[in-house]
Amino acid sequence: MLDILAITSPIYIIIFLGYLFTRIGVFAKIEMRVFGKFVLNLALPALLFKTLAQRQLGEIINASYLAAYLLGSLLVIGAGFLWTRRVTGLDATTSTIRAMGMACSNSGYVGYPILLLTAAPVAGVSLALNLIVENTVVIPLLLFMAEHSRGGAGQWRVVGRALKRLATNPLVLGLVAGLCVSATGWKLPEPLLRTAEMLASSTSSIALFVIGGTLVGLPLRGIGRQVVPVVVGKLIVLPLAVFAFLSVLPLLGLPPIDPALRTAAVLMAAMPMMGIYPTLAQAYGKDDFCAVALLVTTIASFFTLSGLLWLLKTIPF
Repeated sequence: MLDILAITSPIYIIIFLGYLFTRIGVFAKIEMRVFGKFVLNLALPALLFKTLAQRQLGEIINASYLAAYLLGSLLVIGAGFLWTRRVTGLDATTSTIRAMGMACSNSGYVGYPILLLTAAPVAGVSLALNLIVENTVVIPLLLFMAEHSRGGAGQWRVVGRALKRLATNPLVLGLVAGLCVSATGWKLPEPLLRTAEMLASSTSSIALFVIGGTLVGLPLRGIGRQVVPVVVGKLIVLPLAVFAFLSVLPLLGLPPIDPALRTAAVLMAAMPMMGIYPTLAQAYGKDDFCAVALLVTTIASFFTLSGLLWLLKTIPF
C-alpha cells in the first residue's frame, strides 16, 4: 500500500500546496486563472501535439477505448438523470447538471498527472482519446439536455456555439495537429520537438497547483445527502461502467484493448469531475452546489483512487 500512496500522495500534496498558497495570500485566486490559461492554451496542447506526433496513427485511434468510454459515459448520464429525476424528484435541469458531474472527468488537470505516474507510455494517448469523447459528444450532449430541460428554443444554438468554440479550442487544435503529423509520418524537427517537450513538462505540476488554488473560497453550503449521489456516480459508478464495457465489447467483435490502455481508461473514469463544472452550471443557477460537489469529490478521490490503484495492482485485469 505504501507504493500506492507514493503515487497518489504527490498529486494531492501539490493540490494542497495550491490551496495553501492561495489561502494564505501568496497567490490571489484570480491568478489561478492565469496559470490555468497557460496550461489549457499552451502546455496541454503542446503535450498532446508531441505525444501524438511521435506515434503511428494506428496506435492512437483505438475504437475499443472510444466505444467503451463513450458508452460508459452515456450509461452514467442516463442513470444519473433518471435517479435524480425519479428518485429524488428534482427538476430536469437540476438532474442534467448532476448527471454532468457524474460523467465528465478532469482528464487534463488530474487524470494525466496520475497516468504519468502509473501508465506513462499511454498517458498522452489516453488523454487524447478522453478529450475526443468528452469534447465532441458528452459535453455538447449535456448542454443540449440542459437547454432542452428549460424549454428554450435555442438548444441547438447552444450546441452550435459549443461546437464552434470546440473548433478553435487550443486543446483540439493541438490534438488535430498531432494526428495530422502522425498520419503523414513527418518527423518533427529537433528544435520544435524540444520546444514541445519543455512546454509539456510543465503541465502536470502547474495543473495540479491550479486545482488546489481554485478550491479556495468554495461555498460549503449544501454538503450532505444531495452531494453523495454525484460523488458516488463520478468516483465509483463511471469507472465500473467503463470497466464493464471494456470487458464486454471484445466479446461483441471489437478488438481487445492493450492492458495498459485499459487500465488508463478505468483510471481516467475514476478522476474527480472537470474543473469547469461549476462554470458550466452557472448559467443554470446551480454553481454553488457544483462547487461544493467539486470540492468534496476532489477530496474523496484521494481515497477512491488509492483504493482503485491497490485493487488494480492486486487483481490485474
